[in-house]
Amino acid sequence: MRMLFLSIVQLFEKPIRQDMKKLLVLMLIVAVPLALPAQKYLTKNGKASFYSKTPLEDIEAHNNQVNVAIDFSDGSMAFRVLIKSFIFEKALMQQHFNENYMESDKHPTSVFNGKITDHTKIDLTKNGTYPVEVSGNLTIKGVTKKVTTKGTIEVKGGVVIGKSDFSIKLSDYKVKRPRAVAEEITISVSFEATKL
Repeated sequence: MRMLFLSIVQLFEKPIRQDMKKLLVLMLIVAVPLALPAQKYLTKNGKASFYSKTPLEDIEAHNNQVNVAIDFSDGSMAFRVLIKSFIFEKALMQQHFNENYMESDKHPTSVFNGKITDHTKIDLTKNGTYPVEVSGNLTIKGVTKKVTTKGTIEVKGGVVIGKSDFSIKLSDYKVKRPRAVAEEITISVSFEATKL
């Protein structure tokens, strides 16, 4: 890339026609974005899980079909979770979760739209782990609330690996709950995204 810039500078030092200068500037404008690393990453296999300890039994569910899209040019990110894709150990617990608590026929997805607030410190060209802060809007059961949390972004062999844990209050999202289940639950998310 440096050689390209030097060659163009040398060409501008020589007397050349005006239309040739315009052509060279246009070529430079086109070449620079192509030389930059890809900024958009995507996966359809992100993971989300939650856990709640209760006196009767622990409640735990996992979802391995989370859609994640990140654009590192501006730090924007989006998650889309299909509620029925959460898997419980017991089928009856899964049925109650979908029918009674999440009403997943009426509200089939949960969505997060936000930004990595400090995305400029992430270097996609080399391996490394970066602590990040993410802030945005989380929608569950048609209710949207602002969420801010910390996590990590790891760049490893061209793959972007993200992890974060955050807590929400079920009542904030109008999620009914059995008395034994804690009002606040912790949600864990992780993903391995590749260049779009």
